[in-house]
Amino acid sequence: MQSTSELYKKELFENVIPFWEKYSIDNEYGGYFSCLSRNGKVFDTDKFMWLQAREIWMFAHLYHRFEPVAAWKKTAIHGADFLEKHGRDAEGNWFFSLDRAGNPLVQPYNIFSDCFAAMAFAALYKIEPEERYKRIAVDTFRNILKRQDHPKGKWEKNIPGGRALRNFSLPMILSNISLEMEALMPPGEVERLIDEVIRQVMEEFYHEGHGLLFENIQKNGELSDTFEGRLINPGHGLEAMWFIMDLGLRKKDSALIEKAVSIALETIAYGWDKEYGGIFYFLDVDGKPCQQLEWDQKLWWVHLEAMVCMIKAYELTGNTKAKEWFDKLHDYCWDRFRDPEYGEWFGYLNRQGLPHLDLKGGKWKGCFHVPRALFCIYNSLVNIEKKKYVSKNIKQAL
Repeated sequence: MQSTSELYKKELFENVIPFWEKYSIDNEYGGYFSCLSRNGKVFDTDKFMWLQAREIWMFAHLYHRFEPVAAWKKTAIHGADFLEKHGRDAEGNWFFSLDRAGNPLVQPYNIFSDCFAAMAFAALYKIEPEERYKRIAVDTFRNILKRQDHPKGKWEKNIPGGRALRNFSLPMILSNISLEMEALMPPGEVERLIDEVIRQVMEEFYHEGHGLLFENIQKNGELSDTFEGRLINPGHGLEAMWFIMDLGLRKKDSALIEKAVSIALETIAYGWDKEYGGIFYFLDVDGKPCQQLEWDQKLWWVHLEAMVCMIKAYELTGNTKAKEWFDKLHDYCWDRFRDPEYGEWFGYLNRQGLPHLDLKGGKWKGCFHVPRALFCIYNSLVNIEKKKYVSKNIKQAL
């Protein structure tokens, strides 16, 4: 596994991170450009809060967890200065987007701007312990918890009293944010949140009869026979399961980890395109037509999160099926998503696995899923190499 770990390390630090360092930093107005063409040319200067925050987090995380490279800290602080100055409304909610200079463009309807801002400033506080960074992270996190039952708040467009569905995305991301925030919060507070998000993810959104995680369920936890209620996003399920594995490690809960691995294996088998390879973006659990026109595209983050999930499952449990899936995903991703000519990875392939768009960043893709996944995979491969074996008894790994 050592040669494979070095491959991921080299890709991250010699190809992907240098791409963002070279092309994304806005030295005139602050913050980062995310709309980058294949060769790194900026094609739009609008700044989307969750991508700004994700890039802060990425550079702070690498500084904290890999090596204290001064340029990485400088890059993280560069983005944080811009967000601190322009990113929030008077009530502390994070806008969805700004223009290049920092003027608000879209209201803070999207709670995921807040989620990634909390992660960003929490990570930054760990490498630059300025009290204001901690305050921003904690205040934002508490605001997220206040809004979690009505995430869009006054910007909600659905009719009150109409079809009320709960979405999987927020409890999923809270299962990840909770570990990032734990060091900044009073003892016990995050522990209670962890238990609650595990319950929601593994008992409410996971449906044992189907063996899958649903994107939307009714308020009472039952399934909804609507296109929203039948929707399956395999990438979300796979990403969530490696978050749950991390929580299982945090709680020393081997049964939780094993259950997450089992769900992940069912999810990837369900989502895999048996004709062309790769993982479908969306599927209808009853096989009915998806409303999302992009349902059959192959997206970068789906496959990268699947790779993280499978190698982590193998690292922790020794499940050989997970290792087989990782190898299959590795071949697919390195052959199709990686750009050997200009650096970084493509984001959007058509069903056949050819680039649908050749951009490297945009409104939804930034400096996050590719480098985070490469780093996670590298760490898992190093851990496997250090052990010289993979434990088939998770209690030994714990």
